[in-house]
Amino acid sequence: MLLEEIINSKNINKAVGITSICSANKYVLKAAMQFEKKNNNKLLIESTSNQVDQFGGYTGMTPSDFVAYVKNIAEEVDFSFNNIIFGGDHLGPNVWQNESAESALKKAEDQIRAYVSAGFRKIHLDTSFPLGDDNRLKPLAPSIITKRAARLCAVAEEVYSKLTIPSEKPVYIIGTEVPIPGGAKEEEETISVTTTEDLEETIELSKNAFYEKGLVEAWERVIAVVVQPGVEFSDTKVFKYNRNKASKIKNKIEEYPNLVLEAHSTDYQSKTSLTEMVNDHFGILKVGPWLTFAIREAFFALAAIENELIDIKRRSNFRYEIDKVMKENPKYWKNHYHGTEKEIELARSFSYSDRIRYYWTNKKVLIIIDKLMKNLYEINIPNTLINQYLPTQYYQIMENKIKNDPESLVISKVTEVLKIYSSACGGNIEK
Repeated sequence: MLLEEIINSKNINKAVGITSICSANKYVLKAAMQFEKKNNNKLLIESTSNQVDQFGGYTGMTPSDFVAYVKNIAEEVDFSFNNIIFGGDHLGPNVWQNESAESALKKAEDQIRAYVSAGFRKIHLDTSFPLGDDNRLKPLAPSIITKRAARLCAVAEEVYSKLTIPSEKPVYIIGTEVPIPGGAKEEEETISVTTTEDLEETIELSKNAFYEKGLVEAWERVIAVVVQPGVEFSDTKVFKYNRNKASKIKNKIEEYPNLVLEAHSTDYQSKTSLTEMVNDHFGILKVGPWLTFAIREAFFALAAIENELIDIKRRSNFRYEIDKVMKENPKYWKNHYHGTEKEIELARSFSYSDRIRYYWTNKKVLIIIDKLMKNLYEINIPNTLINQYLPTQYYQIMENKIKNDPESLVISKVTEVLKIYSSACGGNIEK
């Protein structure tokens, strides 16, 4: 498995990483598949526990539904389904934090069963959340977190052992020190990096908990630890990676030959920063909001082009209509955006946290997108307008690298981000 190859590369001082695509957006997945197909690479696609679960999550998809959804896209773009690695992110009792520990953990076990049965092989065990009968006035004790994680691992191992179709064994990700829910605060200047003491405690307690459960062989398939490398983003600010501050955890993970680090919220980092992270043993770089941020940029640009070319009575009024949907159903952004009415209005459209991504599958929004795309497919978009609103894509069209059509323009915006990650991870970029 490619993930295990990353471990081996670390041990011979060869910097190699993999990009984890954390999105269910069809344009993101199409772009990722087309990009990796050109470069003959495997593709890691992850779902989060609140996005996809046995009850459907906020996408309405179970793990098996999500796999089928991805498979359909792969067939559409002629990408080998065998080159896709499915990962489950933050699997555990996250969604059921208000229930008793036993109730929440039983649902988390069912969640794990659904993921492993559906073919997910990269499993992030996250049991860090205080549950209904835990003491919520202080963080959950690491010993409790790791024992609960081992309990879920045992379920994953049991489910895998009963699968009738042989496949690669699950690999596990431990650790839960991830960025602040909803993003950092604007006034913060830095983000605290995981300490070496916390990193070592997480590894050692997890190993003990696995061994106590008889999961000795499964422990050999724990490949990464989630830590906070000091990267994050707020509405308008990106907290840049500082490798000097992360040097201690880099040195500590070198003491564990079978482990690399996993970084969340790496979105909007520079290519230099991402490359430094891979060199510092962050073998797995997760990205999500930046990819849908790129899609939003593309759609806004296409909407501007539409305003130049389409009669006012036939326009999609994309910007106005999507903001209207967001205001009618504010649950995905109201607890994340703060400030004056104007500041909140700007955040809904342009925030790095990109809460618009939760609305791309809304039925009303799908109708708006369809109208926008249909309007632009019915005409020839002048290259001069593409140069005005999507200048990078203009040069790609002129060099015959992409087509002059709306979907190609959207996918190309996502590909810009993917190229940065591929370069940082040591991937081969098409010249």
